[in-house]
Amino acid sequence: MAEVVSTSKNSKAQVIAMIISFLLALPLAAILLVHPALMLDENGHYNHSLLMLVMIGISGGFIHGVGFIARFWLWKWLFSPYIAWPLMILGYYTWLGN
Repeated sequence: MAEVVSTSKNSKAQVIAMIISFLLALPLAAILLVHPALMLDENGHYNHSLLMLVMIGISGGFIHGVGFIARFWLWKWLFSPYIAWPLMILGYYTWLGN
């Protein structure tokens, strides 16, 4: 059976948080796609563990930014701005800290 999905009315703070999530994720995704060498560590290598966390943050930023709300508690928690924003800030630190 098909379920009816209704759109909920988002408050102004939620809309601003969604815009921030999307705008934080966009430059990081572009850098990783266009010029990934900017994410090298001080030894000239990729830190794959760190980049995996940053990509989870980017995914969470896009998922929250477009307004998708997961049903399963794990995905709801993992792709929330509480997790995504610190991981994206870690990505900006990796990118701009070099």
